Amino acid sequence: MDQLKIQGGVKLQGTISVSGAKNAALPIMAACLAIPGRTILSNIPQLRDTNSMIQLLTQLGVKIEESGHNSVILEPQSNQISHADYDLVRTMRASVCVLGPLLASRGEACVSLPGGCNIGHRPIDLQ
Repeated sequence: MDQLKIQGGVKLQGTISVSGAKNAALPIMAACLAIPGRTILSNIPQLRDTNSMIQLLTQLGVKIEESGHNSVILEPQSNQISHADYDLVRTMRASVCVLGPLLASRGEACVSLPGGCNIGHRPIDLQ
């Protein structure tokens, strides 16, 4: 379809609910490691990967509270943990997203190459 043509004298209006996107939520969640204070995120999909990211961030010293349906409050604490546990890293490909924020906020980072599903060759460019 090249175009969508709407004819009529009635103005379009209303609201729609848009589901959260895992591939957008995971890097945003990881970014909270480099942000002092509280970060409130809404519309976080309830998936295995988002739950794994919550566990990983908790292990890295982020206090996390659920705040209503699909919302989380993330607040990095003052500890200096900079090593991501391999058992969590291997469960999702997006775990590499914590590498930059860890390095920026703590001056060092140790994150194994990520795991996740094996759907083919998907390299991570470390340059």
